[in-house]
Amino acid sequence: MISVAEALDKILCGIETLSSETVSVADAVGRILAEDVSARLTQPPLAVSAMDGYAVRACDLRTIPAVLNCIGAAPAGGTFEAAVTEGECVRIFTGAPIPAGADAVVMQEDTAREGDRVLIKEPYAPGKFVRPAGLDFTAGKVLLRSGHRLSSRDIGLCAAMNLPWLRVVRRPRVAILATGDELVMPGDPLGPSQIISSNSLALAAFVRELGGDPLDLGIARDSLEALDSLLAGAERADLLVTLGGASVGDHDLVVKGLTERGFNLGFHKVAMRPGKPLIFGHVGNTAVLGLPGNPVSAGVTSVLFLKPALEKMQGLPPGTTPRETAVLGCDLPENDRRQDYLRADLYRERDGTPIVNPFDKQDSAMLALFARADCLVVRPPFAQPAKAGDRVEIILLNNG
Repeated sequence: MISVAEALDKILCGIETLSSETVSVADAVGRILAEDVSARLTQPPLAVSAMDGYAVRACDLRTIPAVLNCIGAAPAGGTFEAAVTEGECVRIFTGAPIPAGADAVVMQEDTAREGDRVLIKEPYAPGKFVRPAGLDFTAGKVLLRSGHRLSSRDIGLCAAMNLPWLRVVRRPRVAILATGDELVMPGDPLGPSQIISSNSLALAAFVRELGGDPLDLGIARDSLEALDSLLAGAERADLLVTLGGASVGDHDLVVKGLTERGFNLGFHKVAMRPGKPLIFGHVGNTAVLGLPGNPVSAGVTSVLFLKPALEKMQGLPPGTTPRETAVLGCDLPENDRRQDYLRADLYRERDGTPIVNPFDKQDSAMLALFARADCLVVRPPFAQPAKAGDRVEIILLNNG
């Protein structure tokens, strides 16, 4: 068996960042930029009003109250062509260009108007409620960098930068293959010794959360013929993830079936709990990650290995799984030679101190507890007994 660190290093060394593609800015949320993006214009392109009110010369407001003559209006999307001179003002609306000669905007709440005569009740300094040209950004300025995952706010920014198209990393195509005679899909007739195939659905959802495109190949029954027929569907995938069949039992046929397709095995078995029967390698240009069949084992190994692999495929720095330390709320016994990942609750005391309590039961088939868990408590190989109040490393599960 190899260590968790060695396994992750081998996986990341065997994964390449994918090529890029051009997509509409409207379809780019959640995608990873493949290149820096620069503004194609200056925003605002010229000085504009930040308020509804009156464009004035601040020097005309040295004595308050002041009465000015309104010589016209500047609507948003339009312009007022004449210049504002001594004793004059222009009715203006938010976003409208500041007329020549004006250098401040008096908001309408500080005015009273009768006909073309406007009473200004408060003094205003030059620049008040004026958004200067380029306040937001200027043409040519790089505002988003390559490798950035685009949020809804970023989409708005890119649109404001006048970018109808964006160059992004192609979504990873992830083929998912469950194995085992005991599995049936939710809603199908359930035999006395069969179980629901939950792993493939959970994994497909996880892949979508991470920006990939999952392809469910179905359930391969326990024969090499059945396995081979479904493996053919993974030929155009960037990554094939198998579920179950990676151990050493008579019906664990994944490695045998892959070998018939030219599988180059990188490693088999990792010194961890849960998740020891883990495989990685390649069939041609397709990377293969074989996860255990137990639901919790599959979930934990997905967080530790599949997530970094998909991050690298998309040009993100691997290792962004949130980690921190927390204070143990209970005692823990010493650990054996396998790195342990204990499912746990996490809460914070009033002073912000994180308190973690591993569940009493850690069976790798207990999916309800895994779904409830806030984090994983990391117990290194041969860790000494830990006492309540000790600091331990945790991996957060609820941060994407």
